[in-house]
Amino acid sequence: MALLNRAAALLLATALTAQPVLAQQAMITAQPKPGPAVAPYFVDPASETAMPRDQVIALLRKKVKYVFVVFNENHSFDNEFGTFPGANGIYADAHGKRDAAHTPGFTQTVTARDGSSFTVSPIRLGPAQNATFRDSVDHSHTGLAHKLDVTDGTPRMDRFAQADYDRVAKAGDAKLDKMGRQFAQLVMSHVDCDTIPFFWNYANRFVLFDNIFATEDTPSTPNAIAMLAGQAGETQWVKHGSTPISAEMGTHKASLQGVPLVNDPQPFWGSQFDPNGTTYQPNSPAENYKDGNIAQNLTFASVPLTLAGGDLAAMTQQDRMPDADLADLRQDIPFVTNRGGKKVAWRWYEEGYDHEPYEPAGEAKHAGYVSHHSGPQYFGYIANNPSFSQNMRGLGDFFSDMTSGAMPKDGGVFYIRGGFTNIAAQTPPIQNANFPGKLTPADIAAINKTKSGNDDHPSYSDSMISESMAAHVINEIAANPELWAQSAIIVTYDESDGFYDHVAPRILSYGPDGLPLARGVRIPMIVISPYARTHVVSHAEGDHNAVIETLNALYDLPPLASLPEEKAALLAGEDGTFNGPNGFKQHHLGPRDINTPQTDDLLSAFDPGRLAGTRKPLPASYAMIDSKIVDTLPHYNGQGCKALGLVPTDAAQGIKNAPPAGFNTLPSTLPGYN
Repeated sequence: MALLNRAAALLLATALTAQPVLAQQAMITAQPKPGPAVAPYFVDPASETAMPRDQVIALLRKKVKYVFVVFNENHSFDNEFGTFPGANGIYADAHGKRDAAHTPGFTQTVTARDGSSFTVSPIRLGPAQNATFRDSVDHSHTGLAHKLDVTDGTPRMDRFAQADYDRVAKAGDAKLDKMGRQFAQLVMSHVDCDTIPFFWNYANRFVLFDNIFATEDTPSTPNAIAMLAGQAGETQWVKHGSTPISAEMGTHKASLQGVPLVNDPQPFWGSQFDPNGTTYQPNSPAENYKDGNIAQNLTFASVPLTLAGGDLAAMTQQDRMPDADLADLRQDIPFVTNRGGKKVAWRWYEEGYDHEPYEPAGEAKHAGYVSHHSGPQYFGYIANNPSFSQNMRGLGDFFSDMTSGAMPKDGGVFYIRGGFTNIAAQTPPIQNANFPGKLTPADIAAINKTKSGNDDHPSYSDSMISESMAAHVINEIAANPELWAQSAIIVTYDESDGFYDHVAPRILSYGPDGLPLARGVRIPMIVISPYARTHVVSHAEGDHNAVIETLNALYDLPPLASLPEEKAALLAGEDGTFNGPNGFKQHHLGPRDINTPQTDDLLSAFDPGRLAGTRKPLPASYAMIDSKIVDTLPHYNGQGCKALGLVPTDAAQGIKNAPPAGFNTLPSTLPGYN
């Protein structure tokens, strides 16, 4: 009877998808003071009657066929948009300014190894600190749990600085103590429109979401997987346990990392344990392929399965190892197939996956490939099946597919990711040659070598090079009138890198290790479309499942949480065997792409008038940035806020938040300046 009651509850949750959740007008608030470029298109959402959700969906299906997801790396919302006007940021929210006492974690006290203590608060980084490139902070699963500081089920968001100090500092080691203190400051930093003017421009002109979180409280790999599946292996854990499984191939023998994934192991496919070798999937020469750093084969459902529609059964017949790859999809495959939905195209474009334009003809070196960011490569039924794996391509392929007219004529879903390098061969802009000290040629060479990636990951990327990549993608889409007229573009991130954010995520689940699993720290998300609202902030709550929910609505896909295998695992996960700390009931061990107010979609981004035809769609020029500006570093000569006419909330309030004397944004790359 209990199982039936839980099943009924899930069906009730499914029924909620028809409710007009957009009637909650407070979910969408106007940004202040639209500038001259925005004002002609701006409509205050408070002046309109909300459109029921089912009507929004019906109109969207007539208008939008193409969804592009520019999927960046490793920044918290506060780190990039914490001073964005109208958003829930560090110093203000949609209602106005907010003081430090009402901002969780604003002032953090760090206890040093020698027993002394020091305090840190948010600091603003800009051109004077060469803020387009910084070092990465602690974003390990255990480090993130430490930073959240969950107390009585609620994250206090007050241990970011302590966690980063502890990660580095060692008792009695003065150099590591100095480095730890630098990281304790760095983790509290934020940038603004002088450092990432393109992203702020898109947020200003379109829709910024300020209540979206990483799906998993983990580093990149689990969240790259969650973008496709809404989870990182929770249902596989419920079905088969979390114990790592043994693997042996030639001289290689190890335990493959178990589910749910909480670290950054390499995908099984393309690794030394892949029975196909590297025949079908690449690996990266810059990645860690130690025997103990390989993930097991993932076998739970994902969006590429539901996008296959009525063709799914035929497509899965091409799998090279069906007994292993399809074991947890036996009921899902006929369920999706029998719905008879139309097949929807998809592609995952990622830097370095195959031959890139900067490589010798016919030779793919994969130097730019970050294989642990390639979500589809972890799933055997994708990576080990040519009918699915043909959709995995390099970043250069995106641009060639666009210019050659090779994009599917009926639309589809297209994920775009950067990597260790950049196609334009740009190097980071040095805006202050005297920070963190008088930079030597060796220092600049080290920066160029370690910070020229284009996916915004602080470990190896530059923020302006990264936003240039995004701008080139968006310009390509907008330059094609037919494509722009049918598109929605989502710019978002996998996880926070561990940078400070003051908004506590809703704790939805704990992993086998007893640490918080879902959700992670808040991340940025922007929606761009000819049918988007303009100059607003959406406060809809969600995570990467919000993207999946939106795809479900747009393409009439069955929610992953409704598929027979996933639904059964979600119900089984509620058993006391899987309880979290203090008897925490696990209702979310799996995908959560069924719409509720707590796990919402992105439909609030769309303007009812533009969908209904009572207002004209936004022109492509409104989304485009001149290519000369895109290709010139630093963008706007480091004066992006002035160029865009934007005033960050700290500047508006006259807040003094410059970094302390002797601060170093590169404590690992250039430790001599610590």
